[in-house]
Amino acid sequence: MTGTAAVSDFYCHQALTGAVPIEKVAETDRVLAFHHTNPSYPVHIVVIPKEHVPSLTDLGNADESLLHEVVAVVREVAAGVEKEYGSCSVTTNLGLYQESKHQHWHVVYRGESEAEIRDMYGNHD
Repeated sequence: MTGTAAVSDFYCHQALTGAVPIEKVAETDRVLAFHHTNPSYPVHIVVIPKEHVPSLTDLGNADESLLHEVVAVVREVAAGVEKEYGSCSVTTNLGLYQESKHQHWHVVYRGESEAEIRDMYGNHD
């Protein structure tokens, strides 16, 4: 992204305005979790602050209490995915990896079998 390019913020411009339909998973006064509108995995949930926060490392005008609330919702959603599917991955992107310049966390179950996970990551012993 160059310095002259428009800032992409799907979450402020589309998801939070109702311009695209979303399926909510969890919500507080300041945080929203919903199923990704174009999922890359069998379970793909996005957690966002409802106000504009640029990223994990740039909180903009938000205070850290909002970050704590976002992480609390991420933990709640991730615990539910882990309980239901046995595993879960949580990520957030920064810099050029961050396509939408609004802090967002992906909570996913990628769909591998337990054997595939153990082959990739070992037996954790």
